[in-house]
Amino acid sequence: MALIHVDFFSEVLEMSSQMDVILPQQTSGQIGVKNLDEVDHFPVLYLLHGMTDNQTTWQRSTSIERYASERGIAVVMPTCHLGWYTDMNIGFRYYTYIAKELPGLCRRFFPGLSTKRKDTFIAGNSMGGYGAFKIALLNPDMFGAAASLSGGLDASTTSKRNEDAFYPTLWEDIFGPAENIAGSDNDIFAVSERLSKSHKKAPFLYMWCGTEDFLYEQNISMRNHLSSLNFNLTYKETPGDHSWKYWDREIQDILDWFLETGKEEN
Repeated sequence: MALIHVDFFSEVLEMSSQMDVILPQQTSGQIGVKNLDEVDHFPVLYLLHGMTDNQTTWQRSTSIERYASERGIAVVMPTCHLGWYTDMNIGFRYYTYIAKELPGLCRRFFPGLSTKRKDTFIAGNSMGGYGAFKIALLNPDMFGAAASLSGGLDASTTSKRNEDAFYPTLWEDIFGPAENIAGSDNDIFAVSERLSKSHKKAPFLYMWCGTEDFLYEQNISMRNHLSSLNFNLTYKETPGDHSWKYWDREIQDILDWFLETGKEEN
């Protein structure tokens, strides 16, 4: 595998940004690395970080490079700061940056990435789980599958949290007034309902959450909602809290699941 640190300019954010990219590499002499079959294009996972993290955290807290190498999948890890993958009420257009600008840049920078919907995936943990579902459901023509690990999936509930660790106007700066979230593009419940009534093909969805996680009730609500809309949903829960030892374990199953959904699309 190749690990590439990319500093580049974002026209959407109007500033320089960063992403780390794991690219599959055919090798025969590297000890401990499985030799991959030669292919023209690799499936790609856009892997989103959580609220207190950046583009390096998945690498530092899991063995994502090794897992991706074993499966022959490219992984793009962008930074989104504290933007909740949202075009902020006061701040930057992080949704447009991640959902619209970034895939185009990656395909130009790395022509070995597949451009097919069935090979294009998105996942994340916590804030990143929210971002993954939101982006996939708003862009079903681009993403074949999406996965959330311990996702903060209910923006209306999230925006009412009161935590001393963050500045007082954080949630309103991100989402705007809490009463305006319901029914908007920041409301995954509403977005998924709109998609279910459209003629568009919905992405496969995967959820995992630990039963001791403080976001567990949000995940149960989203599971029930998506099931009622007849989404192709894989749901898993196990004992666990909001921590990396569980996300490191679960991302391995999710990578395998992504590749299986790609076969189903053939």
